[in-house]
Amino acid sequence: MTATIAQALAASALDAGEARVLMRHALGVDAAYLIAHGDEALTSAHSTAFDALVARRAAGEPVAYITGVREFFSLEFAVTPAVLIPRPETELLVEWALEKILPSAQARVLDLGTGSGSIAISIAHERPRAQVAAVDCSDAALALASANARRHRLANVAFMSSDWFSALAGRRFDCIVANPPYIAAGDAHLARGDLRFEPAAALASGSDGLDAIRLIVAAAPQYLSAGGWIAFEHGYDQAQRCRRLLQDAGFTQVFSRADLAGIERVSGGRLDATEVKS
Repeated sequence: MTATIAQALAASALDAGEARVLMRHALGVDAAYLIAHGDEALTSAHSTAFDALVARRAAGEPVAYITGVREFFSLEFAVTPAVLIPRPETELLVEWALEKILPSAQARVLDLGTGSGSIAISIAHERPRAQVAAVDCSDAALALASANARRHRLANVAFMSSDWFSALAGRRFDCIVANPPYIAAGDAHLARGDLRFEPAAALASGSDGLDAIRLIVAAAPQYLSAGGWIAFEHGYDQAQRCRRLLQDAGFTQVFSRADLAGIERVSGGRLDATEVKS
């Protein structure tokens, strides 16, 4: 006799929340179903499918890659190993952008290194009058991001291939956002946990993790409108250095914003009219 849903969940030895996500995926049901049918016996096929998912997670594979989806800013996104897994702390960057983009404004927004498109699509979803451009140098990422935009039926976000600003000559934006790679290349965390499975190029950036951020901050004034804003995510111990980079590049109203844990995760600044470069 096969185990019940509740028994299989308890026997999985996984985090309870992760086990439930995998069970839902194996059965093709929602969370309410698991609660209401905990005493229901699994079929042999469902038991085998769940065990296979548990084995993948036990080997370290991220749940998001196993299920192929991750929720971000109350939207569901398809994810693959070609892109970073959207994380809750990155929602801080979206929240900041929404504060700067008035609902009535036809703002021009740029998302650098869009990956799954989670940042760009979340902004486009919340600000339908804005025109959001999202770039990435990975064709696989762009294909996935485009599919995610179609999933949410958004017509105000466009994706294009670009190595940061390389394909954007002559364009200016009112707001630039980015979640660039910011981990030091030799950081031991790259060989641990979920990071082992995520694309290295989207995680590490030079010996101190700031190579991509330096490039973005230095180039951004050429692509911002007068009074435009930039903000980006960075590492837990990089806020002070990021503020200095912004100040050195001529940005004013430089800031860092902390997440719910009190860790400064996002920094940015404003480009005054006198700093606009042709």
